[in-house]
Amino acid sequence: MSTDTDNEGKTTRITRKGQVTIPKELREEFGLEEGDELRWEKTEEGIRVRKTTRSAGRGMLVDDDVPEEKREEMAEEMGSEIREKRRSEWQP
Repeated sequence: MSTDTDNEGKTTRITRKGQVTIPKELREEFGLEEGDELRWEKTEEGIRVRKTTRSAGRGMLVDDDVPEEKREEMAEEMGSEIREKRRSEWQP
């Protein structure tokens, strides 16, 4: 269960098993779905959570001079298309 803290975010609790629920609003806003991987990064400000980009094969078909930001955008678009295709294949 999530609760509002202020205009900046939501809070959730960690279970005994160390699991956390990502609030529905954030899952929808950032396109997070079952099976997606998240990266937990330690920063000077605390912990930052980011969706992984699964970079192992990334860039193979993209010119070296394409900025990282554009690569991320392209990967997100491709990921959305793949998820949509999977969804349509699983629906009767």
